[in-house]
Amino acid sequence: MNIVFMGTPDFAVPCLRALIETGENVQAVFTQPDKPKGRGYKLTPPPVKELALQYNIPVYQPVSLKSGDDAETTINVLNELSPDLIIVVAYGKILPKTILDLPKYCINVHASLLPKYRGAGPIQWSVLNGEKNTGVTTMLMAEGLDTGDMLLSSSIEIGENETASELHDRLSILGSEVLLETIKAVKENSLTPKQQDDSLSCYAPMITKDMCVIDFNKSALEIHNHIRGLSTFPGAVTMLNGKRLKVYKSICTDYIVSAAPGTVVNTEDFTVVCGDGKCIKFIEVQAEGSKRMSTADYLRGKSIESGTILK
Repeated sequence: MNIVFMGTPDFAVPCLRALIETGENVQAVFTQPDKPKGRGYKLTPPPVKELALQYNIPVYQPVSLKSGDDAETTINVLNELSPDLIIVVAYGKILPKTILDLPKYCINVHASLLPKYRGAGPIQWSVLNGEKNTGVTTMLMAEGLDTGDMLLSSSIEIGENETASELHDRLSILGSEVLLETIKAVKENSLTPKQQDDSLSCYAPMITKDMCVIDFNKSALEIHNHIRGLSTFPGAVTMLNGKRLKVYKSICTDYIVSAAPGTVVNTEDFTVVCGDGKCIKFIEVQAEGSKRMSTADYLRGKSIESGTILK
């Protein structure tokens, strides 16, 4: 089978690697344009492009798929390749109908158990909302946002202290496994697409930096989920003595304290009281102008007065 792969970030890499290593004929890769990164704003290729180039797979990076020369070139390239399958994994662009109609199947690998968590941030929102499990679903792509018929899915449990970045890595591997199962079913002509129940759907919008600030008036569990959900990017944030402090990892404790929300009640392990009187303990933090480190390392060089209130 002839396959065109469309994907961009780290999440998509295991899927592309699995196709290559199992001998599938990946004719071309479409990915987002290189973007400036780091202090020097050096143009950096997406992870999917880096892998494709290692295997001498042609790479295309159109700015737009909807209009202009890039869109026309993309259609011409795809018509010439005439793929049996287009595989889409976190590409970051909506495919127009002209592309969706080209192959026999246009299959998307989505990091949720559809129809729940349609949208750009399914992994983060599953953690933010305190879900106990999630998974990966392959589906036939449609013009709507993650509304196509479902093909195969696989679920995993979410650890009570697992961060979104840790879950991301596990789901990316699971996604490659589900994708290979789906391709096997395509070859065996045994796919049984199932329509999604829209009444069970929920939207998982893109995570934005204005979500970062920790609200200590919320419960300890809600704050813990907030920290887990925004780790590693963009990171949950609070203010300590007028300076920004990022919090990457935490755990809920059994402590119940009568104090104002946000009060540091144990300066030896950075335990903070929350809106429900229960406490949360910071495990990994990053002070303004410093690097990410364990709380133990942070407290070796920084003393916090008991009773300090985080804002």
